[in-house]
Amino acid sequence: MLYYALIFLVVAIVAGVLGFGGIAGASAGIAQILFYLFLLFLVVSLVVGFIRRA
Repeated sequence: MLYYALIFLVVAIVAGVLGFGGIAGASAGIAQILFYLFLLFLVVSLVVGFIRRA
């Protein structure tokens, strides 16, 4: 998931440099959502891992 967030971020940067503002904004929004989902899943995974050890 982090890989896809980085891909959308690169697409947003390239589109922004080339002047495609709508595509850049959409790609940046998708990248942000995917990054936050990645962080959420990381935290849940860590909590479940700590619970199973205890």
